[in-house]
Amino acid sequence: MNSLTTVKGGAQRGAYPSGIPQGYGDPYAGYGQTPATVTGDRPMTVDDVVSKTGMTLGVIVLFAVVNFGISLFNPGVAMLLTMVGAIGGLITVLVATFGKKYGSAAVTLIYAVFEGFFVGGISVLFSGMLVGDANAGILIGQAVLGTVGVFLGMLFVYKTGAVKVTPKFNRIMTGALVGVLVLALGNLLLALFTGANPLRDGGMIAIIFSLVCIGLAAMSFLSDFDAADKMIRAGAPSKMAWGVALGLAVTLVWLYTEILRLLSYFRGN
Repeated sequence: MNSLTTVKGGAQRGAYPSGIPQGYGDPYAGYGQTPATVTGDRPMTVDDVVSKTGMTLGVIVLFAVVNFGISLFNPGVAMLLTMVGAIGGLITVLVATFGKKYGSAAVTLIYAVFEGFFVGGISVLFSGMLVGDANAGILIGQAVLGTVGVFLGMLFVYKTGAVKVTPKFNRIMTGALVGVLVLALGNLLLALFTGANPLRDGGMIAIIFSLVCIGLAAMSFLSDFDAADKMIRAGAPSKMAWGVALGLAVTLVWLYTEILRLLSYFRGN
């Protein structure tokens, strides 16, 4: 998401300390034309972000429901699709990041399809539906409500300025996210070679780790909102809204997964 803010037709992030382009009545006068003119695309608006994010989440929900339905009749196929979704989603994000495909609608929607399969399958697993838990649907509903609540709450926090997104804030977030990633990978290797799984076994350490992940996912929304805000103010091309949608979708899926996992601990699933 931070990389997106450098796509400004030559202007670099931080060029406008106030957050608003200088000479707003005649933007980018020093460049002779706006970024939208350079790329042949109109400037991005909030409506673009909302619509593209809505479409991305709609695709995720659609394919999540499809895989969820498949699990009721053929759990084996559903779990295979879940694995394909997890791996495919990761590869798609890597392509978007290192291939500079930030404004690609195809990449974002392909990611949404993969993550839909993943979300549907992981919901079946964590809710206990495969073992006949009658309250599995309630658990999933609680996770969805929790995810929406956190998202709206962090949007309110950002709009009110209660927490300022600064370069220092982003550096701290990056360090924390890398730390969590290293811990998760270490735990995975430990589980593979020894069978021990302290960060995901439902014990006190696992609960604390899930709470940390949920907190980081929530705070990540602030960086996402700030990046989108800077792009809109800088007049980035409207197609870049697909990149914003991808970033928000990644954070939402992570948050939902962690909330569902945490709830499953308390349900003993």
